[in-house]
Amino acid sequence: MISSLNAANAYSSARPAIAPLQDAGSGDRVDIGTAAQEFAEQMQQFDQAATDALTGTTGTHELVQAIAQSQLAMETVVAVRNKIVESYQEILRMPV
Repeated sequence: MISSLNAANAYSSARPAIAPLQDAGSGDRVDIGTAAQEFAEQMQQFDQAATDALTGTTGTHELVQAIAQSQLAMETVVAVRNKIVESYQEILRMPV
């Protein structure tokens, strides 16, 4: 049986996990907006590299590097999305 004291202790120990980012200097947390912006910039760099390769202003080596970097970024975003969906589904399975 869960007493009110146990529930209060559990809440106070879980609270830092959902608290907003207090100090931007700690490298432990990643801002989702910043990560999304960096992903968008990576995709723009790939688009520019592909355009440059088609127009002949850059070599195939740079294009292959851009493809590899954008593929890694895409795989990372998909992995994060899958983890979020998995967490959401787990929350839905929790009894109320």
